[in-house]
Amino acid sequence: MVVCVCNGIRERDVRQAARGGASSACQAYKTLGLAAKCGQCVPFAREIIREERAAA
Repeated sequence: MVVCVCNGIRERDVRQAARGGASSACQAYKTLGLAAKCGQCVPFAREIIREERAAA
């Protein structure tokens, strides 16, 4: 599933960044060498990161 249309970031990318230690959407995107553009994806990315942190 695509999380960020602007950057083409997929859910698996955000999950991998969260497993690597990213605790926010901005940190996850920086890990991927990108940044949020329009911001519509940030709430969804946050939820994915919360799920990954809860599972850890």
